[in-house]
Amino acid sequence: MLVPPPLSLYVHIPWCVQKCPYCDFNSHALKHDIPELDYIDALLEDLAIDLDRYQLADGSRALHSIFIGGGTPSLISAPEIGRLLAGIEAKIPFSDKIEITMEANPGTVEAGRFQAYREVGVNRISIGVQSFQDDKLKRLGRIHGKGEAVRAAALAEEAGLNSFNLDLMHGLPDQSVEDAMSDLRQAIALNPPHLSWYQLTIEPNTLFYSKPPTLPDDDDLWDIFEQGHVLLAEAGYQQYEISGYSKPGMQCQHNLNYWRFGDYLGIGCGAHGKVSFADGRITRTVKVKHPRGYLNRQKAYLDQETQVSDEERPFEFFMNRFRLLEACPKQDYVERTGLSLDSIRQPISWALDKQYLLDQGDSWQITEQGKLFLNDLLAAFVEEDK
Repeated sequence: MLVPPPLSLYVHIPWCVQKCPYCDFNSHALKHDIPELDYIDALLEDLAIDLDRYQLADGSRALHSIFIGGGTPSLISAPEIGRLLAGIEAKIPFSDKIEITMEANPGTVEAGRFQAYREVGVNRISIGVQSFQDDKLKRLGRIHGKGEAVRAAALAEEAGLNSFNLDLMHGLPDQSVEDAMSDLRQAIALNPPHLSWYQLTIEPNTLFYSKPPTLPDDDDLWDIFEQGHVLLAEAGYQQYEISGYSKPGMQCQHNLNYWRFGDYLGIGCGAHGKVSFADGRITRTVKVKHPRGYLNRQKAYLDQETQVSDEERPFEFFMNRFRLLEACPKQDYVERTGLSLDSIRQPISWALDKQYLLDQGDSWQITEQGKLFLNDLLAAFVEEDK
């Protein structure tokens, strides 16, 4: 029987000061002032429609977390972020320990800005640092320098937030192993409760895709990962997902809900959502992508709505779950897909034989071998003859 899991909310703010050459997110460089009053109004209307459409307006399910991403959400003023959060809470209850994260760009930080966001309800900030080396930042198209990144981290710590995260990239154009370790040592010195440390990948529809930069070779990338993992562990950070490291107890609850195949509403330009129902349905949604169309309400915000079939659910569940290093309770699979364990008997048996998984009685644990051959492991859940 499908049991509706914890419910989160993703809010997309689509504007940036300028588009970075590696970015394939739905973001748009500013040409005029942000229409923040109209956009917050639209977000709240979008949410109200979703709550009515999916029978959530009765308050029977509280929000577990909120993530305000982008784009650069810190371009929106604190009073309007406050109006957004108050409007959300008026429509759906918050859990007692709700995590409310907002992404911020160090280049837009002003004195006291984080404090103002905290005062209106944000309790976690995620700062897009990417690097602490000015030449690398320039190459990435970032509008801040090292000094602004360090200052942003200091302001986040002073603001009295529950937590803050630093986003840091490695495998950058012309980056040496020592360059990458220098960045990581600087990030660790700022003592963030959470670090997202991930490798730059070249995505289609980006400037880097059409004009590829010179990236570190595979040997250097492996050395960066191995040496970086040691540095992080020695500093007290625990890796809990592929690119997520935190101090004990400081994992990002919003991301954990994603990877555990939880539910989330998505409001804003191009936002994605997933909602499960006690009757066995799992619905995915995508909102209108372009700000002009979204603000014109031409399609009542919703662009796509699809149902996740029984055949698709094993792959979707494990594609998310195996991002995490923690064991996966077997009961989670049953409750969050609505399927029996018999539905995956063959691929699980194959994965155990290949030593990609360990059977721990009431849970499965992905092995080091499974992590190395993750694509093969996941493919087992869409192929019939394993």
